[in-house]
Amino acid sequence: MGIFKKFGFGLKKTREGLDQKLEDVLGAYEEINADLYDDLEEALIMADVGVQTAVDVVEELRKRVKSGDVRNPKHAKLIIADIIAGMLDGGEDMGLITIPSVILMIGVNGVGKTTTIGKLAARYKAEGKKVLIGAADTFRAAAIEQLEVWADRAGVELIKQKEGSDPAAVVYDTIQAGIARNSDIIIIDTAGRLHNKKNLMDELAKIYRVVDKELPYADREIFLVLDATTGQNAVSQAKEFMQVAELTGIVLTKLDGTARGGVVLAIKNELKLPIKYIGVGEQIDDLQPFDQKVFAKALFENTAETHAEEA
Repeated sequence: MGIFKKFGFGLKKTREGLDQKLEDVLGAYEEINADLYDDLEEALIMADVGVQTAVDVVEELRKRVKSGDVRNPKHAKLIIADIIAGMLDGGEDMGLITIPSVILMIGVNGVGKTTTIGKLAARYKAEGKKVLIGAADTFRAAAIEQLEVWADRAGVELIKQKEGSDPAAVVYDTIQAGIARNSDIIIIDTAGRLHNKKNLMDELAKIYRVVDKELPYADREIFLVLDATTGQNAVSQAKEFMQVAELTGIVLTKLDGTARGGVVLAIKNELKLPIKYIGVGEQIDDLQPFDQKVFAKALFENTAETHAEEA
């Protein structure tokens, strides 16, 4: 299945929810006026794009409608689609060039972090890269065993210690193994216990120091894994993690199971964090690099087709 089909399938619930909300509003008006803008803002908020993002979208719509002398409400949706595509632009490139490069994965229980690591490892291996995983989330029950299952599925090696071990020690062992084995990508699973920010901050700081000392010139990404089905709670969670971790990007999972995919806009527009990957299915190849143009096209697929037919 091609990337557009995967995005289209994965965003089906979000697209239908957003499209219906916009159609309900735009279909109720014969011309664009102040009440229409208010209703559009409310519809976008209900689609989980976030309050600030909804306000920003509608404000930009006002400007474009005024400058372009647009009067037909039906045309407003095409403008909204273009505005959203522009908001999503930038920051998706990985830029992992050094050998090895390091990816640190953070996320609370239940968001799909372990699954994401396995899928990410499989993706890089399929690209011909040698991948090594480090099981540094040593405090969560069964975390190491679950990660081992995914490492086997992906066909990559795993470095682990016993449950309760020092995470920084696991990171050290993983890096040494990665150097010795000439690994291209080292993916490290880290804890995400937000209920104790001080411990989490201290633990991450130790891990950073190990990476800085052992691989001072290595390219590094720090990904926060979020569950799209939680909607605006995912944004709140990201804000919390931004206080304790130097995040470089977001991996948004379970998009195919929710109508709350609008949260992508809130994360990108309000938090200024790039979306690096999105999960659009259960299969091992259903973790896709985020492409803002493909995402926007899939989100408004029917809008573009309808407008072309009317033109």
